[in-house]
Amino acid sequence: MTAHPDSRPLSIRDLQAFKERGERFVMLTAYDHPTAQILDQAGVPVLLVGDSVGDNVLGHDSTVPVTMDEMVHHTRAVRRGTRRAVVVADLPFMSYQVSVEDGLRSAGRLVQEGGASAVKLEGGARVVDLVARLVAIGIPVMGHLGLTPQSLHQMGHRVQGRDQAEADGIVADAQALAAAGAFAIVLEAVPAPLARRVTEAVAVPTIGIGAGPDTDAQVMVIHDLLGISTGRRPRFAKAYADLRSTITDAVKSYQSEVASGDYPGPEHTYQ
Repeated sequence: MTAHPDSRPLSIRDLQAFKERGERFVMLTAYDHPTAQILDQAGVPVLLVGDSVGDNVLGHDSTVPVTMDEMVHHTRAVRRGTRRAVVVADLPFMSYQVSVEDGLRSAGRLVQEGGASAVKLEGGARVVDLVARLVAIGIPVMGHLGLTPQSLHQMGHRVQGRDQAEADGIVADAQALAAAGAFAIVLEAVPAPLARRVTEAVAVPTIGIGAGPDTDAQVMVIHDLLGISTGRRPRFAKAYADLRSTITDAVKSYQSEVASGDYPGPEHTYQ
């Protein structure tokens, strides 16, 4: 990622400029105020308040149980910790699938109440009417194709687009989203050649997660990057730290010092 010399707030136009200049950038999830502050100050240009808050923070097995109220709550916290990054918030399951009107109201809440800069939704041709309506009223939209977690019960955790028909469908969906006004498209768990094909087929940035190296950007769940996640890590996730061990060691040291009487010491005590 190329760092900007100024601290002005970024916009979706900056992300488009990244693609046009061939500069790769990153998007990371954030679900709370302190994490947002750290990532924003580190120069991350896009923060995603994902419905992945469900299985990374709230203890659910998937993103499906996450509610609109929860998304608004977490988006507010992230917005309060952000000065420069573009904040994108997920529209959760059943907040936009029933009707375009539902989607407009839900997206409006994320922007008006949550402070999001943009919203993200899953799906291709079936959501282009909603995408166009949102863009028309001034709400930027990020698309999401390939493995779409809200459709977990239908598609499972399998790579999408491995056969020709599926691949052609994903390309067509990406083109439809871009034509409807989506400013970027997440490609999750698709073969690298297909991600490259989509990236070349649309003028807007593509953001890969398990989609190989040829997308315009990459996104990762912050818990995976920091080594906090539990359970089996997806193939595409890389831990750049082992904070689970660091936190465990710190807690054990604290317990030991309290047991021995070493903490609190004079420097931690009011006289």
